[in-house]
Amino acid sequence: MRFLLAITCAALFATALSGPAYSQGQRPQIATTKIEGTDNVYIFRNGGHQSMFVVTKDGVIATDPIAYGRPTGGQTYVDEIKKVTDKPIKYLIYSHHHYDHIAGGKAFKDAGARIIGHKNIRTHLAPLKDPNTILPDEVFDGKKVITLGGTTVELIYLGLNHSDSNIVMRLPKEKIIFVVDTIPVGSFPGRGMIDIFPIETEEFIKKVIALDWDRMIPGHPGQPGDRLGSKKDAQDILALYQEASAELKKLGQDGKCWEPAEKEFKLPKYASWPGYENGLPLVARRYCALWGRGT
Repeated sequence: MRFLLAITCAALFATALSGPAYSQGQRPQIATTKIEGTDNVYIFRNGGHQSMFVVTKDGVIATDPIAYGRPTGGQTYVDEIKKVTDKPIKYLIYSHHHYDHIAGGKAFKDAGARIIGHKNIRTHLAPLKDPNTILPDEVFDGKKVITLGGTTVELIYLGLNHSDSNIVMRLPKEKIIFVVDTIPVGSFPGRGMIDIFPIETEEFIKKVIALDWDRMIPGHPGQPGDRLGSKKDAQDILALYQEASAELKKLGQDGKCWEPAEKEFKLPKYASWPGYENGLPLVARRYCALWGRGT
């Protein structure tokens, strides 16, 4: 008994030394973290969504309010920025038009920020008149460069992907990019497959890989451990999309789309990825739409 007690205590002690500071159930809802190796680049996380903001000597460049379903989320984000700096928020940049990332911009507008996004954001959202989602003050297509206080942020539209408005935000000096939803880091694609452009997404990811960058901030925390993404992560998700497409193409041509294909479709190579079981039928459904219906 003494021996077993000693072993148990040793195991608990080792876990305390090597495990996280808090359990998953104790994970804080809000967190703001400076990216290692940078002087002024931060990640703001609200639950399972995250954004990037950059502090310069002349003001702040922020991205995605991520306040969908969180009435005070936008103000919480602004308050977190104010804990880091007293500089004014000059810009708020939208990654794309989906509410779960860009709802809650009113607090930024009230703080004096100029809101910028791809031109298709306004096209999609203007008719919906959502009271929690502020339309961009300025839209662009192709590429736009913002320079503020010695920091440059490139806004790049590389074509259809997760939506027709997703952009890449690149910090050339820091070699960091911010890409939302199209390139999940270490997790299996899920409900975001609903309206993805499958074939175009493959080309988009190839273009992203060709850009000059070392680290990627995803719109949802990377797995495991909220990590940043790398070019290998982008290559891995590209391979997953390509393999899924090829498998569903065969099932579609055999007339098995949708229900039989959703039951038969497996990608065992990725079975250890978070979200695998729940994501399989969603991936199958989208590629069945492509190869079984032509859409």
